[in-house]
Amino acid sequence: MDNGDVIRVTITADASVPEHPLIRIDFTGTAGESSGNINAPLAITRAAVLYCLRCLVDEPVALNAGCLEPVSIIIPEGSLLNPSADAAVAVGNVETSQRIVDVVLGALNKAAASQGTMNNLLFGREDNTGSQYYETIPGGSGAVEGHDGEDGVQVHMTNTRITDSEILEQRFKEVRVKKFALRKESGGKGRWNGGDGVERHLEFQEPAVVSILSERRHTAPFGLEGGQAGRPGKNLPQKSGERTEKLGHRVGCRVDKGDTIIIKTPGGGGFGKDAGQGG
Repeated sequence: MDNGDVIRVTITADASVPEHPLIRIDFTGTAGESSGNINAPLAITRAAVLYCLRCLVDEPVALNAGCLEPVSIIIPEGSLLNPSADAAVAVGNVETSQRIVDVVLGALNKAAASQGTMNNLLFGREDNTGSQYYETIPGGSGAVEGHDGEDGVQVHMTNTRITDSEILEQRFKEVRVKKFALRKESGGKGRWNGGDGVERHLEFQEPAVVSILSERRHTAPFGLEGGQAGRPGKNLPQKSGERTEKLGHRVGCRVDKGDTIIIKTPGGGGFGKDAGQGG
């Protein structure tokens, strides 16, 4: 994670008894419970694991508890992925869940890391009057054997799509979408390239409070089998046409009329060594 916390998994499969196959997914070695709000409740961790397994089964699988009957999931109590009842978990649902999926699919050597974040952006008036807005911003998906990653998509369990620029500007007169485009060359290179992230510029027509919940601003989405990592994302403020120092991966800030918030989302990792990479 961007704060240095590690998610670790070991996966083994035992089919010695064909009638009772067993997959063991062990998160021992994962960081302990965080004092921040990136902890993922046990239910979120199990749901992310189930999502990965359903992606790997080449037939429809009913979404019920029976899916996990041949699966043993070991998640240490008091860890980032199985915190105490008093732990803060707001970011665990939207951000840590993405990283669980990257780790599980990576351990199985099935997919390079995707953008690993939902790039949550929220804004509203400082006095809390009027409407509030929340969007998740797409990025690059990780490459897999035989296929490049997808460009500018909501990955894994994001479960939302971004609002059309025209609709956003129609319903929120206080913001203008100055740019919304693919972030070229942000996907990791490989035999199969990772998908590119996007670049989104929002210019505010009146003062507002903006909150950003994001990840992969410090750590890059990893590649597999010699594929290169995708580029990390960036959160940037811009005042009067002059770019200032970049914002953190989780931040709340006030913007004035004419200010712009720039979000550059991560690209996905590449899969396999490109013939031109050498070595």
